[in-house]
Order: sequence, then C-alpha cells, then structure tokens
Amino acid sequence: MKSREMLMMFTVASLTAACGKGNVQLKSGLDLANLDTTVSAGADFYQFANGGWRKANPLTAEYSRFGTMDKLANQNSEKMKQLVEEIAVGQHENGSNGQKVADLFNMIMDSVKLNNDGIQPIQGEMQQIAALQSKDEVPSLLAKLSMSGIGSFFSAYVYADEKQSDINTLYLHQGGLSMNDRDYYLKDDENSVRVRNAFMDYVKKLALLAGADEAAAEQTKTVVMKVETALAQNSRSREELRDPVANYNKMTLDELKAMTPGFDWDAYLAGVGLTNVKEMVVGQPEALQAAAKTISDLSVKEMITYLQWKLTNSAASCLSDEFSDLKFGFYSTTMRGIQQQRPRWKRAISVLDGSLGEVLGQLYVEKYFPASSKERMVELVKNLQTALGERIDNLSWMSDETKKLAREKLATFHVKVGYPDKWKDYSSLDIKKDSYWQNMVRSAQWEMKDMFSRYGKPVDKEEWLMTPQTVNAYYNPSTNEICFPAGILQYPCFEPTADDAFNYGAIGVIIGHEMTHGFDDQGRQYDKDGNLQDWWTAEDAKRFNERADVMVAIYDSIEVLPGLHAKGRMTLGENIADHGGLKIAYQAFKNATKDAPLADKDGFSPEQRFFLSYAGVWAGNIREEEIRNRNNSDVHSLAVWRVNAALPQIDAWYEAFNITEKDPMYVAPENRANVW
Repeated sequence: MKSREMLMMFTVASLTAACGKGNVQLKSGLDLANLDTTVSAGADFYQFANGGWRKANPLTAEYSRFGTMDKLANQNSEKMKQLVEEIAVGQHENGSNGQKVADLFNMIMDSVKLNNDGIQPIQGEMQQIAALQSKDEVPSLLAKLSMSGIGSFFSAYVYADEKQSDINTLYLHQGGLSMNDRDYYLKDDENSVRVRNAFMDYVKKLALLAGADEAAAEQTKTVVMKVETALAQNSRSREELRDPVANYNKMTLDELKAMTPGFDWDAYLAGVGLTNVKEMVVGQPEALQAAAKTISDLSVKEMITYLQWKLTNSAASCLSDEFSDLKFGFYSTTMRGIQQQRPRWKRAISVLDGSLGEVLGQLYVEKYFPASSKERMVELVKNLQTALGERIDNLSWMSDETKKLAREKLATFHVKVGYPDKWKDYSSLDIKKDSYWQNMVRSAQWEMKDMFSRYGKPVDKEEWLMTPQTVNAYYNPSTNEICFPAGILQYPCFEPTADDAFNYGAIGVIIGHEMTHGFDDQGRQYDKDGNLQDWWTAEDAKRFNERADVMVAIYDSIEVLPGLHAKGRMTLGENIADHGGLKIAYQAFKNATKDAPLADKDGFSPEQRFFLSYAGVWAGNIREEEIRNRNNSDVHSLAVWRVNAALPQIDAWYEAFNITEKDPMYVAPENRANVW
C-alpha cells in the first residue's frame, strides 16, 4: 500500500538523548569488546568499530542477516512473548482484546491442528475461484480476493492525495509479481536465472501439494510465468518508482476505462466498497494497461489456475508445516540464504503485531516505555531541528528564497514519539477458533474495509503507520511527519547512562536521518503541507541535483560482491538521509557541548565516540544470498556501506581520527559529497 511504499524509513531508527543530571557521571556508552583494533580506522572503519561484535554474533541458521537492530528486535519479541503468554492462558470475555490476542496466538501455536487441517482452511476460496464461469465475473472476483489480502495483477488502496494532502483519494499501482521485483523475470544474469528457475520449481511443487496432478501442476507453472512475465515487462523499475511526479497520474474513471478497455472497473470498485469514485491516481498507466490486457487474454481456465495458485501462495505460511516449509524454502532459503524457520512463537508474535499491533502496543508502552523517555526525545528532536535550520541558513548553494520555504517546512514537522494519543478500536474485528488462515482473512478484510471507507474523507494525521513496539522510524512526506516508536529506545540507539557523544552519534543521527528525508531527492518535492509541489527555484533544484548525482556516482562505484555493484540511484534517498543525519547530529552535538566540553573516555575523544556509536548501530553479519537480494530490492544501502561510504563524506570524521591521504578510506575534499 502507498502508506507503506512512500514512507522514507530508516531500517531502524528513533529516539532520545542523554544529558547530564546533577553530578551523575555518565559513561562513554562504548563496549570496547565490540571493536577490532587490529584494523585501522582509516582502512575499514566498519570493521574497526564492529569487528568484535561481528565475531561474537555469528550468523545462525535462522538468519540471513543479523545485526544490532535484529538483536534489539529479538529482545522486544521476548518482551512481547511474556506479555502475550500471560494473556493466552487466561479466560477472557468474548469480543474483548484479551480474547482476540489469546485465541489468535493459541491458534498459530497449535501445530497439531494446523497439520491435521492441511489445505482445508482455504478450500472454500479454492471452490469460489473454481466456480468462475465467465470473464465478466473476473473483476468482482479480483476485488473479493484483494479484500482478503490476496493480491494479483495490480493493487488498489486509499491514501492522502499527494497534491491535496488533506483529502484521501484512490490509487491504482502496479503489482502481481510473486517474486516482488521485475528483474527476476527479465534479467539473464546468473543470480536472476537461479532464482527464476527455483521459483518455477516452487510454483509446481506448491500446486502438487495443493492437490494438482503432474500435468495440472506443470500447467500451473506455465500460466504463472506467462502472467507474471507479462506484468514484469510493463512494470517500472525501483529507480523509476522513486520519481513521485512521474508516478502521479490523476485521471477520471472514464479516462481509466478508455485506457483499459474490457475491464469492468465499476464491478471491481463496487467489490471493494467504492461506488462514488470520480477520479483516481494511476501510478503506472502502462502497468495497468498490461494488467487489463493480460486479464483479457487469459482463458477462464487459465484464470482459475492462476488465482488458485495466488491464493495458495498467500495462505501457505498459515497452513500445515508442509505448506509453510515449502514456501520458506523458496522465499527465505533460495532468495535470502536462511537455513531454518524462526521458532513458531516468534512467527506468532510477528503476526499479532501485524493484526492486533496497537493492542500489544498499549501493553508494551505501559510496561517498558517511561514518560521520561518521551520527554527527552521531544527535547532532542528540537535540538536537531535547530541544527538543521542552522545548516540550511549556511548553505552556499541555496538561494534565500528557497531557504525561507525550507525553514517553513522544517518548522512545521509533525513529530510523533513513543505511541499514538488515540489507540485503534478493534471491536469490529472477529477472531475465531476456526483456523489461522481464516483469521488472517478476517483481519485483512477489517483493515481493507477501514482503508477504503476513508475515500474522499479528510486525512487522519494522527494515525500511526507503525506500532509502538516496532524497532524502526519513518518520515511521511504527505503529512510532513517524523515518527519514532517506543521500541527503538534501547541500546545501541539510546543509552541513558551514556553521555551526549554516544547518544547524538546513535539516536541523534537517526533523528537527523528522518528529518533529512523531508529534504532528500523525493521528500524535497513535497511542501510544508505535504503536497507534491515544486517550491524550489529552478537554479536551486539544479544545484541540488548536481550534488545528488555525486552521491549516486559514489555508491554506484561500490562493488558489494565481485562483479556486483550497488545501485546509487535506487538508494539515493536513504544515502542522502544518512549523510544529512550525520552532519545535523554532529552539529547538534557540538552545540550541546560547547559550553561544557566532554572529556575523553575509554581511550577515545568525544568526537571519536560520536562516530563509533553511529557505526555501532550498523554492526552485523550477512549472507551472500541476502546481499544479492537486498542489493536488488532494498532502497537502503548495505550496513557496511552506511558506514564505510557515508563517513568518508564527513569532514569531521577525518579530523576525529586523523585520517590522511595515506589511508585507504580517504577521499579528497573536492570529491566528497556535500548536500545538506
């Protein structure tokens, strides 16, 4: 959904700064065991700062990547497990939040029932698809499946109109790719071919497991690849999807119908609960045209085959171990290198977080999030805003006219910290003891109905798009908001017993990162009210793009594996945000300590500890398969390059560690990126 896709996210982000109180002696915040001092800071700063941590935390079979943020997320999961297990053994009034949490958790944990049920939980939907008699019935069927969380061909959702950000509108977006990225269908490099062949094998095996005979399963493979290759050929690349103007194409319903002849949009829209649509935003018109043509070209039999497979693939993780393990084998082992599934309780907590997230969130913040943390976070955000304002004022390449508007946007940031002021009402969501899958269907229907009901209504700018226990943060351009959930307020992002050098380097950079998203190559195109509107002078925009292109070239030159380069254009927004976050946080750190300079601690100066704490946020290990997967699909750079490519662009890092042209990481001043 757009509300997920357009967020500028830090892979882990968020909250609060430490400050000295009275005569309390604050620590450095560093764990010296995390370092590897056999490597020089100027040769490989990532290894220098994190080598000890990486050695002490090797990858296990459960992970394709394991870093400090994954470790923190694990700790949060353990906390949520304790809270949920206490609820799960109790007696609760039917319809209460406690009943919903208990029944859903117990349902997911009941492996005996899951394995005994086999494919039975989806038989009703399988029969509904099999009952398709005419192509005229397809739009209504697609809508019904979509409302149950089963996507195909394209996606539809309601979100803030990017050019009228106070009103919700309808969006139609490219979709339907089971491998999640078009390159897997179109490219012939060794990895793409490997994944594509494994996918075709998976399609056939899943059809066989669902009851198809050999010939039918082979036909399923043929149909799935036929449909999704056609969609991929007309899908935009991830780089192209990052252009908000090119992906905003408003048209009337009549114009949409003329563009996609043969598809009954009235029937589809009625199926998702919309009967008064006059206009919508079509993100990628060519993709919608291809989807309509593909639907038209398929026979009824082929359509049944395809939709039954999409249903089975969507449901597989919620069915017996045979289905779940088969899906895991492709999506996790083949694509990412993970060797074994997470324990069932971790999967259950993850599902509860997605289905009843704010119920768990209320429990989490009550027990684990003190009011003092929220207060300190709000204060720190203000300090970072001040520093960013100072940096804007001092930009040599930006005119006073654009600076004035940039300052106005900065001043109107809507800051959300910890948890929402108003919790979601789950009273109309039914959780029953029939099956795990059917509960997921009802959860999807509840969420989709709520979303589509917002069409044409004012945007709720107080809604949260993450749960409080989430280890992450985001910037939302349409509401001009930065959001920092409570779940991240822990080491290594925040340490209340550490001084400002540590906390500004860790959580401070994270906050600065989210702020900078409002001024990266995408976010800068939205004004202070969240509208997609050009508020820059032409010359200032040109100068910004010239600086951004330097950043693109720097990351394009990185070889993440032999012969495989990073994608500087795809990751540009996140790289600019890291860059800006470092500069803003460092300036805020120096402002905060100018009247009371910090002492050296644990053998490092305050300035060195600032950069070491930043690098520590990204400590981790990763498998080759996951490097390839993320390089192909993740708008964030790999963790090592969020350190080793980002820091050489920061002048203060050179000064802190006395980096010279003799050091391998040295970049001449004239070649360094310099945006914010």
